[in-house]
Amino acid sequence: MNKIAHLVNQFELEPHPEGGFFKEVYRSHDTISKECLSEDYTGERNYATSIYFLLTSGNFSAFHKIKQDELWHHYEGDAIIIHVIDEEGNYTKQPVGKDYSRGEVPQFVVRGGCWFASEVVEEDAYAFVGCTVAPGFDFEDFEMPSRESLISRYPKHAKIITSLTRI
Repeated sequence: MNKIAHLVNQFELEPHPEGGFFKEVYRSHDTISKECLSEDYTGERNYATSIYFLLTSGNFSAFHKIKQDELWHHYEGDAIIIHVIDEEGNYTKQPVGKDYSRGEVPQFVVRGGCWFASEVVEEDAYAFVGCTVAPGFDFEDFEMPSRESLISRYPKHAKIITSLTRI
């Protein structure tokens, strides 16, 4: 069994709507009431959630956004690049991995409200990472736009949007 299949089986990972494979591994028992959150939230949220996330070459995580900050942690495999378009339309990218001499970092935060996508850097490779979200993730806070709608908002980033969207 290859390493990717082993990780999928060992950690019971399932396909994620944005690409890759995931499994939720933590959801706090306590919650934050709707009244204590910004008006962007439709209800209460757990304090925090976390997932395992596996990306492979050719199976990118498509541009999407959530309301919360998302902290990425690199566990094993090759580096990933996280591509971010912030609320003002500025594009940045950050390699996340273990080769610090190449500018990779082991953790990276994507601020809530930013569009982001990720991909494995090397061919025939994988990256096993974790993502922690606070307040906790809820699919009500998840938005994955069409390629056309994102390009219409950020036409100067059409090339990267085209390569990291599916629809």
